Amino acid sequence: MLKLLSLAASGLLTANALTPPAPTLDWGECPGGPGTVGIECASLQVPVDWNRPAGRKITLMVGRLPATGPKRGSVQVNLGGPMGMNIDLLRSYGGANAFAGLRRRMDIITWDLRGGPNLAGMSTNLPCEWTGVRQPRVPRDQAAFDALAAANRAVAEKCQAKDPELFAAMDSGSHARDLDAIRRALGESTVNFYGASYGGFIGQSYARLFPQHVRSMVLDGTWNHSTDNWDRELTELARDVQTFMTRFFDWCRCAASWRQVVARAQRHPLPAGSTTYDGNEIRWTGLRLARLGEATYPKLLAALKKAAATGDASGFVPEPPNAPFPSAPSPGVVECTDWPHPTSQRQLQQQVRRMEAAAPSTGAAGTIQLAMLSCVGWPVPVRNPPAALPAGLPPLLMAGNWSEYDTASRVVDQVPGSGSIYHDGPGHTLYQSNECARAKIDGYLVDLVVPRRGTRC
Repeated sequence: MLKLLSLAASGLLTANALTPPAPTLDWGECPGGPGTVGIECASLQVPVDWNRPAGRKITLMVGRLPATGPKRGSVQVNLGGPMGMNIDLLRSYGGANAFAGLRRRMDIITWDLRGGPNLAGMSTNLPCEWTGVRQPRVPRDQAAFDALAAANRAVAEKCQAKDPELFAAMDSGSHARDLDAIRRALGESTVNFYGASYGGFIGQSYARLFPQHVRSMVLDGTWNHSTDNWDRELTELARDVQTFMTRFFDWCRCAASWRQVVARAQRHPLPAGSTTYDGNEIRWTGLRLARLGEATYPKLLAALKKAAATGDASGFVPEPPNAPFPSAPSPGVVECTDWPHPTSQRQLQQQVRRMEAAAPSTGAAGTIQLAMLSCVGWPVPVRNPPAALPAGLPPLLMAGNWSEYDTASRVVDQVPGSGSIYHDGPGHTLYQSNECARAKIDGYLVDLVVPRRGTRC
């Protein structure tokens, strides 16, 4: 101890010298076996609360598909959700085929998210019932808003009581810190990251927290969580989503009929099979069809004509096994600590009015705003709110279809030299389904070849 104090006083002992060495990963067979792709696993202990690194620890299960050729490093992968079972997805969801080209040069690394949101994996889980519930309707006054807050809080507190510390630390910032712990356990100085869908929010969080450790980052089919003006982003997002209906209107010339049906349902919800739909639910279910492109336009037009002629909205009802109404995860433990949600009915109405003005055909439907109604009254604060990206990041790469491209462009616009890949069509994410995009993403992750902005695939 005296020697350590003497070295510290002389300036010869740095902070790094007092930091314990990073744990290493002891790879072996995964619980349940390697599956058909030869994946192997290792466990890693991390703090449940990264603000208290010496406190209680939880276990992350990490999976690896080893490189099949001369290794150049590793790529950490999150396949979206947010869901806990990334290792099983990689083991059984064609991960080996999807990443075959990339594996010639790099290990593919993934991990089961802490808490096991939505689909529990092999990391320490929060034993809640991850079920979808009906997305709340927009409350019309403060009393209805307060009732919604109380109902949401009652549901959330049942989950919170099972493990309050973990419940409060399941935001994407905590997942990003887990990602960095895996980087250190791998013995790597930088991260190569591929994030699909919600995985892109973990990537954006990592870029804000650890810009010095980013070598490459792919955001595939994601939205913008990197803004310093959330109200402005909401209106931009509403415009992006409306483009799906604009394409449909260009095909059918039925915009006026659409708005009449929506307004009618907003005044008095229309019968829709075993339930009823208000205007926002008509919009949401219509958008669900419009997002799929021309293949589903005839079905959407038939539903619209039936509703306009008879007041029957059953044509909009999704086919089984989908829920017959817009749904939101309950409890949304990750989402409710990542995204701002309104604190009063007045604030909500102001936001909705701005979105209606920006996108008269769809308003807030199909955006994160209405999903966040399930978070009103949440018992813990938003730990990981949107924020702009820092300076000094290396070029990022974004990939997207239709409106996903417009939304995620506002992320990579912040980082000079970044690239983007666009597919002019419906769908969600490109890497798994688009060979052109996959080849360009692989080239970027391995050799840092950045596709030019707006590259078409």
